[in-house]
Amino acid sequence: MPGRRSAGKGEQGVDVKVPDAEAMQALGERLAGLVRAGDLIVLTGDLGAGKTTFTQGLGEGLGIRGPVTSPTFVIARVHPSLVGGPGLVHVDAYRLGGFAELDDLDLDASLEESVTVVEWGEGLAEGLAEDRLEMIISRKAEEGDEERVVRIDGIGGRWAGLADDLR
Repeated sequence: MPGRRSAGKGEQGVDVKVPDAEAMQALGERLAGLVRAGDLIVLTGDLGAGKTTFTQGLGEGLGIRGPVTSPTFVIARVHPSLVGGPGLVHVDAYRLGGFAELDDLDLDASLEESVTVVEWGEGLAEGLAEDRLEMIISRKAEEGDEERVVRIDGIGGRWAGLADDLR
């Protein structure tokens, strides 16, 4: 896959089984307790995998103004904090043609004071931050099975100990 690296030096990874949409939101809420302003999360997964559902839980955990909906047509939404914490910048890179178009969104301006989530960002968003979370959401092959496996790779020193934090 373009832009992907296997876990290596400075990278921490863990697989999390997520049985349903409610658990996907709960995973987002749980990660909200680990992220801080300036953090980047790159989400990868097929249509309907749960990227926006995860981001809804993250937004709930961060205490942002919502609701969090897919930014497919507006490309990026900014959700300010209601509790004095970091805001949430939610980006959908699906329709972007490359890093130059992502860079045109001027995300650097809000990157340091917000948590930034980029859906469909694999191969595009990695250049925004050296330290980041890369999450791949995979569905089971059986039709009707809601279970997902979420691979969470912590890239860079910021995420050393990620596996311990998620236990």
